[in-house]
Amino acid sequence: MFASMRTLNEAPIRLAEGLELHGCTDVTGFGLIGHACEMAEGSGVQIELASGAVPLFDQVLDMARLGIIPAGSYRNQDFFGLVDGLLKMSADNAQGGTMTFTGVPPGGWFGEGTALKREPYRYNIQALRKSRVAGLPLDTFHWLLDHSLGFNRFVMNQLNERLAQFIATIEADRTPNPEQRVARNLAALANPVLFPGVGDLLRITQQELAYLVGLSRQRVNEALKALAAQGLLQIEYGGLRILDLPALRHQTF
Repeated sequence: MFASMRTLNEAPIRLAEGLELHGCTDVTGFGLIGHACEMAEGSGVQIELASGAVPLFDQVLDMARLGIIPAGSYRNQDFFGLVDGLLKMSADNAQGGTMTFTGVPPGGWFGEGTALKREPYRYNIQALRKSRVAGLPLDTFHWLLDHSLGFNRFVMNQLNERLAQFIATIEADRTPNPEQRVARNLAALANPVLFPGVGDLLRITQQELAYLVGLSRQRVNEALKALAAQGLLQIEYGGLRILDLPALRHQTF
């Protein structure tokens, strides 16, 4: 089992080349059954598993009987906050493409809608650098909703800002102007309500920003220089200093 955990997924990727595959998934997080359910729901089909043919690791049944179960089996519905690092929130479509919703800088919380509905996450969270994440258990989240007016206001503000953020993301994705796409994404990352820990200095590399925006690093570099020339930001060592957040949000380039 430990040898398997240390093995990268390069081998199965190579074995799959040239095969006519109609569906493929990993089995981490929610496990084989959980991911099979997601694939069935997304494709409108039924999946029948031959349980007797599923290979098991040595001692895995003994561990399950002892209650040794990965936290991911029951904690994928928590309300999460980023302590430090940088995350990307995205989803994959049936054609294999990826849509990036937003980045999550330090101090940001995410998953309030998922926690409210008590459902599994419908999007992926990817660490763009070494990151530390804190989780608020789902039962605690709902207890606070029932007993804390301040927490209710916090969640309401999160939902309101999140809606505005995703509307701006759709707008940015539909514009062919690289400067405007970069500007809108920077404005989202510097949102003082969703990410109060960022302040004026956004610690992000140009390559990380390129991952979020969906452009090449060279094109992002050109866009940043154009925005800096207009006095909207300042390029500093290790990050970007936001000088005019309203312009990054609303100005047409």
